[in-house]
Amino acid sequence: MSDSEQDEDPTREEDFFPDDEALAQDDAADELAEIAAGSEAEAPAEHPNPRQTLSYLRSLFEKHGLAPRRQLGQNFLIDLNLHDVIVKEAGLTDRDVVLEVGTGTGALTARMAEQAGAVIAVELDPAMGRLTAEAVAGRTNVRQLRQDVLKNKNRIAPEVILAIREELAARPDARLKLIANLPYAIATPLVSNLLLDESICPKLFVIMVQWEMAERLVAEPMSSAYGSLSVMVTALADVEILRRLPPAVFWPRPKVDSAIVRIVPNPEKRAAIADLPWFAHLVRRIFLHRRKNLRVVLHALYHDHRSWTKPVVDEILTALDLPTDIRAEALNVEELHDLATAMFAKLKELGIEPMP
Repeated sequence: MSDSEQDEDPTREEDFFPDDEALAQDDAADELAEIAAGSEAEAPAEHPNPRQTLSYLRSLFEKHGLAPRRQLGQNFLIDLNLHDVIVKEAGLTDRDVVLEVGTGTGALTARMAEQAGAVIAVELDPAMGRLTAEAVAGRTNVRQLRQDVLKNKNRIAPEVILAIREELAARPDARLKLIANLPYAIATPLVSNLLLDESICPKLFVIMVQWEMAERLVAEPMSSAYGSLSVMVTALADVEILRRLPPAVFWPRPKVDSAIVRIVPNPEKRAAIADLPWFAHLVRRIFLHRRKNLRVVLHALYHDHRSWTKPVVDEILTALDLPTDIRAEALNVEELHDLATAMFAKLKELGIEPMP
C-alpha cells in the first residue's frame, strides 16, 4: 500500500524538517525546556542506561562527529517521560519479540532489551547503527539489522522476515510487537504490510508517527484524512491515539506535531473479510480516486473487458443500496467489504480475473 494517494496531499519532507537556521534559533528554547523538565540528570538510578536528553545527545553526536540526517527522518526524543510511556504501553515480557525500526541512538532499544525476550533492531543509517551497538553492548538478546526494513513499498525485506521468524521460533508462545519511533517516509507501507501479512503480523503496535498519519489511522468516512490506510487499519485492527506530541519534545525539532499510536490487530475483524488480498487490492485502487464518482472509477478498472459495462456496475451498486453518484470516500469498512464481495462474484461470473 503506497504512502501517498493521488487525491491526497501528503506532507512534504521539507515541511517536516527544520533548516539549520531554524535549529539554531530553537537551541535556547530547547535548553530551557530541558532544564524545566529536570533533564540534566542523565542517568537516574532506576535506569542503568544513559537517558537521552538534549545535552546527552549533543555530546554524543559531537563525540562521534555526527549530525542528524533530515533525509532519513532523524528526530530524537528528548522528553524524559516519553520512553517510559512507550515501554509501559508495550507491556513487554520475556515472551515478546520486539521489532524496532529506526533505532537511532539506541536509547529505546536498550530500554526494551531489559524486558523483552528479543529485540530486532533495524536501522538503515550505518552511523546510527554503530550508536545503537554501543547502547546495547553486552545485550545478547538484541539482533541488529543495518538495512532498509522494506524491499519495496509492497514488501518487507526478506532478511527482516527471516529474523522475525527465527526469533519467534526460538521462544514458546512468542509474540511479535512493533515498538518504534518510525521514520515518517516508511511508516505507512510498513504498518500496511505488517497488518496484511498474517504470518508475521504483530500482536501490538506502539508507534510514534507524524500527526498527519495518526489522523489518517483513525479517520472516518468523508473526513479529509480518510483514505485506504484508514480503511485497512479499521478493517483489521483497533486503533487509538495515545498522545499528541509537540515539536519541542524532539531534537531536531520537526515542524509538525507527532503522536504515539496503539494498534491492536483484531482476529475477528480479519476473519470477517473473506478474501483479504482482493479486498486490499480493490480498496487501494478505488481510493486512488476517492473523490471521483465511484461508478466511473469501478467501470474504469476493467473497461478493457467488453462484458464489464456501466449497467453491470449500476446493478452491483443498486443491489447494495448504494447511490450511483456515491464516492469511495463516503463508504465505511462494511460497505467496502460488501462491495468487494459483490464485485468479485460478478467478475468471476463474467470470466474476468479480479486481480491482474
